[in-house]
Amino acid sequence: MSNPRAMHLQAVERVLQYLKATPGQGLFLKVDSNLHLKAYSDSDWGGCLDIRRSVTGFSVFLGDLLISWKSKKQPTVSRSSTEAEYRALATTTCELQWLVYLLADFQVPHFQAALLYTDSKPASKIASNPVHHERTKYIQLDCHLVREKLQEGLIKIIHIPSRFQLADILTKPLGYLNFHYLLSKIGMINIHSHFEGGCWNIQNAIDAMELKFVDDGVKICSHG
Repeated sequence: MSNPRAMHLQAVERVLQYLKATPGQGLFLKVDSNLHLKAYSDSDWGGCLDIRRSVTGFSVFLGDLLISWKSKKQPTVSRSSTEAEYRALATTTCELQWLVYLLADFQVPHFQAALLYTDSKPASKIASNPVHHERTKYIQLDCHLVREKLQEGLIKIIHIPSRFQLADILTKPLGYLNFHYLLSKIGMINIHSHFEGGCWNIQNAIDAMELKFVDDGVKICSHG
Protein backbone atom coordinates (compact mmCIF):
# COMPACT_ATOMS: atom_id res chain seq x y z
CA MET A 1 0.00 0.00 0.00
CA SER A 2 1.30 3.43 -0.94
CA ASN A 3 -0.08 5.28 2.09
CA PRO A 4 -0.43 2.94 5.10
CA ARG A 5 -2.09 4.34 8.19
CA ALA A 6 -2.72 3.26 11.76
CA MET A 7 -5.96 1.51 10.83
CA HIS A 8 -4.09 -0.69 8.34
CA LEU A 9 -1.52 -1.62 10.99
CA GLN A 10 -4.34 -2.55 13.37
CA ALA A 11 -5.89 -4.79 10.71
CA VAL A 12 -2.57 -6.57 10.11
CA GLU A 13 -2.08 -7.05 13.84
CA ARG A 14 -5.53 -8.64 14.15
CA VAL A 15 -4.75 -11.05 11.31
CA LEU A 16 -1.44 -12.03 12.93
CA GLN A 17 -3.13 -12.48 16.31
CA TYR A 18 -5.70 -14.81 14.75
CA LEU A 19 -3.04 -16.87 12.95
CA LYS A 20 -0.94 -17.16 16.11
CA ALA A 21 -3.94 -18.27 18.15
CA THR A 22 -5.08 -20.96 15.66
CA PRO A 23 -2.03 -22.99 14.57
CA GLY A 24 -4.09 -26.19 14.49
CA GLN A 25 -6.92 -24.85 12.34
CA GLY A 26 -7.47 -26.72 9.08
CA LEU A 27 -9.90 -28.40 6.72
CA PHE A 28 -11.18 -31.86 7.61
CA LEU A 29 -11.39 -34.04 4.47
CA LYS A 30 -13.62 -37.10 4.72
CA VAL A 31 -12.79 -40.22 2.70
CA ASP A 32 -16.45 -41.20 2.21
CA SER A 33 -17.78 -37.96 0.71
CA ASN A 34 -19.83 -38.06 -2.50
CA LEU A 35 -18.73 -36.34 -5.72
CA HIS A 36 -21.58 -33.87 -6.22
CA LEU A 37 -20.56 -30.22 -6.70
CA LYS A 38 -22.31 -27.63 -4.52
CA ALA A 39 -21.51 -23.93 -4.27
CA TYR A 40 -22.53 -20.95 -2.15
CA SER A 41 -22.43 -17.52 -3.80
CA ASP A 42 -22.65 -14.20 -1.99
CA SER A 43 -21.70 -10.54 -2.28
CA ASP A 44 -21.32 -7.54 0.00
CA TRP A 45 -22.80 -4.62 -1.93
CA GLY A 46 -20.50 -1.58 -1.81
CA GLY A 47 -18.39 -3.36 0.78
CA CYS A 48 -15.21 -1.44 -0.02
CA LEU A 49 -15.60 1.92 1.72
CA ASP A 50 -12.81 3.54 -0.30
CA ILE A 51 -14.05 2.89 -3.85
CA ARG A 52 -17.52 1.42 -3.15
CA ARG A 53 -16.93 -1.75 -5.13
CA SER A 54 -18.77 -4.84 -3.98
CA VAL A 55 -17.07 -7.99 -2.73
CA THR A 56 -17.71 -11.38 -4.34
CA GLY A 57 -17.39 -14.47 -2.20
CA PHE A 58 -17.99 -18.11 -3.02
CA SER A 59 -17.27 -21.50 -1.52
CA VAL A 60 -17.47 -24.69 -3.58
CA PHE A 61 -17.88 -28.17 -2.11
CA LEU A 62 -17.32 -31.59 -3.67
CA GLY A 63 -19.81 -33.48 -1.58
CA ASP A 64 -18.98 -32.35 1.96
CA LEU A 65 -15.43 -31.25 1.12
CA LEU A 66 -14.55 -27.59 0.65
CA ILE A 67 -12.33 -27.56 -2.44
CA SER A 68 -12.47 -23.98 -3.76
CA TRP A 69 -13.19 -20.52 -2.37
CA LYS A 70 -12.65 -16.86 -3.22
CA SER A 71 -13.10 -13.41 -1.74
CA LYS A 72 -12.40 -10.57 -4.16
CA LYS A 73 -13.56 -7.07 -5.01
CA GLN A 74 -15.66 -6.87 -8.17
CA PRO A 75 -14.02 -5.06 -11.12
CA THR A 76 -16.72 -2.37 -11.38
CA VAL A 77 -19.13 -0.55 -9.08
CA SER A 78 -22.58 -2.17 -8.89
CA ARG A 79 -25.61 0.09 -9.01
CA SER A 80 -27.75 -2.22 -6.85
CA SER A 81 -27.41 -5.17 -4.50
CA THR A 82 -29.09 -7.38 -7.13
CA GLU A 83 -26.42 -6.43 -9.65
CA ALA A 84 -23.67 -7.27 -7.16
CA GLU A 85 -25.30 -10.61 -6.28
CA TYR A 86 -25.71 -11.53 -9.93
CA ARG A 87 -22.08 -10.76 -10.71
CA ALA A 88 -21.16 -13.09 -7.85
CA LEU A 89 -23.43 -15.77 -9.35
CA ALA A 90 -21.68 -15.43 -12.72
CA THR A 91 -18.23 -15.73 -11.11
CA THR A 92 -19.30 -18.82 -9.17
CA THR A 93 -20.81 -20.35 -12.32
CA CYS A 94 -17.49 -19.97 -14.13
CA GLU A 95 -15.72 -21.69 -11.24
CA LEU A 96 -18.19 -24.59 -11.34
CA GLN A 97 -17.72 -24.96 -15.09
CA TRP A 98 -13.94 -25.13 -14.67
CA LEU A 99 -14.25 -27.72 -11.88
CA VAL A 100 -16.50 -29.90 -14.06
CA TYR A 101 -13.82 -29.79 -16.77
CA LEU A 102 -11.16 -30.62 -14.15
CA LEU A 103 -13.12 -33.61 -12.87
CA ALA A 104 -13.49 -34.84 -16.46
CA ASP A 105 -9.71 -34.64 -16.90
CA PHE A 106 -9.40 -36.93 -13.86
CA GLN A 107 -11.89 -39.36 -15.43
CA VAL A 108 -14.58 -38.38 -12.90
CA PRO A 109 -17.76 -37.58 -14.85
CA HIS A 110 -20.22 -35.19 -13.22
CA PHE A 111 -23.68 -35.87 -14.63
CA GLN A 112 -25.76 -34.07 -12.02
CA ALA A 113 -26.43 -30.35 -12.11
CA ALA A 114 -24.20 -28.52 -9.65
CA LEU A 115 -26.24 -26.91 -6.87
CA LEU A 116 -25.69 -23.16 -6.63
CA TYR A 117 -27.05 -21.61 -3.42
CA THR A 118 -27.82 -17.89 -3.12
CA ASP A 119 -29.69 -15.82 -0.55
CA SER A 120 -30.78 -13.26 -3.18
CA LYS A 121 -34.30 -13.88 -4.51
CA PRO A 122 -34.07 -11.14 -7.21
CA ALA A 123 -30.83 -12.61 -8.60
CA SER A 124 -32.26 -16.14 -8.74
CA LYS A 125 -35.42 -14.87 -10.46
CA ILE A 126 -33.44 -12.98 -13.10
CA ALA A 127 -31.48 -16.15 -13.87
CA SER A 128 -34.65 -18.12 -14.61
CA ASN A 129 -36.52 -15.31 -16.42
CA PRO A 130 -35.76 -14.96 -20.17
CA VAL A 131 -37.09 -11.38 -20.20
CA HIS A 132 -34.51 -8.68 -19.56
CA HIS A 133 -35.64 -6.30 -16.84
CA GLU A 134 -34.43 -2.71 -16.47
CA ARG A 135 -32.22 -3.78 -13.59
CA THR A 136 -30.29 -6.22 -15.81
CA LYS A 137 -29.07 -3.86 -18.52
CA TYR A 138 -25.70 -3.36 -16.82
CA ILE A 139 -25.09 -7.11 -16.40
CA GLN A 140 -26.43 -8.53 -19.65
CA LEU A 141 -23.30 -10.60 -20.35
CA ASP A 142 -23.50 -12.15 -16.89
CA CYS A 143 -27.23 -12.80 -17.46
CA HIS A 144 -26.53 -14.65 -20.71
CA LEU A 145 -23.75 -16.71 -19.08
CA VAL A 146 -25.75 -17.86 -16.06
CA ARG A 147 -28.93 -18.49 -18.05
CA GLU A 148 -27.00 -20.51 -20.65
CA LYS A 149 -25.50 -22.76 -17.98
CA LEU A 150 -28.94 -23.17 -16.41
CA GLN A 151 -30.39 -24.28 -19.74
CA GLU A 152 -27.49 -26.67 -20.30
CA GLY A 153 -28.17 -28.29 -16.94
CA LEU A 154 -24.73 -27.45 -15.58
CA ILE A 155 -26.16 -25.63 -12.54
CA LYS A 156 -29.34 -25.49 -10.52
CA ILE A 157 -29.91 -22.28 -8.54
CA ILE A 158 -31.49 -22.68 -5.10
CA HIS A 159 -32.53 -19.84 -2.79
CA ILE A 160 -31.60 -20.22 0.89
CA PRO A 161 -32.10 -18.01 3.98
CA SER A 162 -29.20 -15.67 4.72
CA ARG A 163 -28.49 -17.48 8.01
CA PHE A 164 -27.40 -20.54 6.01
CA GLN A 165 -25.24 -18.64 3.51
CA LEU A 166 -21.82 -20.24 4.03
CA ALA A 167 -20.10 -17.69 1.78
CA ASP A 168 -20.92 -14.93 4.29
CA ILE A 169 -17.63 -15.67 6.00
CA LEU A 170 -15.83 -14.51 2.81
CA THR A 171 -17.69 -11.26 2.17
CA LYS A 172 -18.26 -9.38 5.41
CA PRO A 173 -17.10 -9.13 9.03
CA LEU A 174 -19.05 -11.39 11.38
CA GLY A 175 -19.63 -11.63 15.07
CA TYR A 176 -17.61 -14.10 17.13
CA LEU A 177 -20.32 -16.73 17.38
CA ASN A 178 -21.50 -16.52 13.74
CA PHE A 179 -17.89 -16.71 12.56
CA HIS A 180 -17.24 -19.95 14.45
CA TYR A 181 -20.62 -21.33 13.41
CA LEU A 182 -19.76 -20.90 9.71
CA LEU A 183 -16.26 -22.28 10.29
CA SER A 184 -17.81 -25.48 11.61
CA LYS A 185 -20.14 -25.70 8.60
CA ILE A 186 -17.40 -25.41 5.98
CA GLY A 187 -15.41 -28.23 7.59
CA MET A 188 -12.80 -26.23 9.50
CA ILE A 189 -11.63 -27.87 12.71
CA ASN A 190 -8.93 -27.17 15.27
CA ILE A 191 -6.84 -30.25 16.07
CA HIS A 192 -5.63 -28.53 19.24
CA SER A 193 -9.14 -27.90 20.55
CA HIS A 194 -8.82 -30.48 23.33
CA PHE A 195 -5.95 -28.51 24.84
CA GLU A 196 -7.40 -24.99 24.52
CA GLY A 197 -9.64 -23.46 27.13
CA GLY A 198 -13.05 -22.14 26.11
CA CYS A 199 -13.42 -24.17 22.92
CA TRP A 200 -16.16 -26.35 24.35
CA ASN A 201 -18.15 -23.23 25.22
CA ILE A 202 -17.97 -22.24 21.54
CA GLN A 203 -19.22 -25.65 20.42
CA ASN A 204 -22.02 -25.58 22.97
CA ALA A 205 -23.09 -22.17 21.66
CA ILE A 206 -23.03 -23.46 18.06
CA ASP A 207 -25.14 -26.46 19.07
CA ALA A 208 -27.59 -24.10 20.76
CA MET A 209 -27.86 -22.05 17.54
CA GLU A 210 -28.70 -25.17 15.54
CA LEU A 211 -31.31 -26.26 18.06
CA LYS A 212 -32.91 -22.82 17.85
CA PHE A 213 -33.06 -23.06 14.04
CA VAL A 214 -34.70 -26.48 14.33
CA ASP A 215 -37.19 -25.15 16.86
CA ASP A 216 -38.05 -22.36 14.43
CA GLY A 217 -38.95 -25.02 11.86
CA VAL A 218 -36.05 -24.28 9.53
CA LYS A 219 -34.04 -27.10 7.96
CA ILE A 220 -30.35 -26.84 8.67
CA CYS A 221 -28.07 -26.96 5.63
CA SER A 222 -25.29 -29.11 7.01
CA HIS A 223 -21.89 -30.11 5.63
CA GLY A 224 -20.68 -32.51 8.21
